[in-house]
Amino acid sequence: QVQLVESGGRLVQPGDSLRLSCAATGRSFSTYTVGWFRQAPGKEREFIAGINTRGKLAGFWADSFEGRFVPFRDNDRNAAYLEMHNVKLEDTAIYYCAADARGSAQPRRRGDYDYWGQGTQVTVST
Repeated sequence: QVQLVESGGRLVQPGDSLRLSCAATGRSFSTYTVGWFRQAPGKEREFIAGINTRGKLAGFWADSFEGRFVPFRDNDRNAAYLEMHNVKLEDTAIYYCAADARGSAQPRRRGDYDYWGQGTQVTVST
């Protein structure tokens, strides 16, 4: 069993950088693939990026996010992170981390994940 708690969301301006954190409980976290999703008001929850446990902890992205969003993890701290760069107004959303207990290579669908955090709000505004 894993519990996830996101933090780091806040009000930022366009062009800023931001790091979101996902703190996990549970001894098996290091074997789980971690994904990041977001949900804007009135929109479906969408996949952003993830990081698995294969090889050199390979990251994977939805096409529209590669280059600005960087997932990484620190298994010694039972934590995962999402760095956001050059944020835009349309990045305003609730951001969620999720864990896939199967340790899949590149899960991108909501149904691929077993555990979810409660979300953290990111607001981009001038």
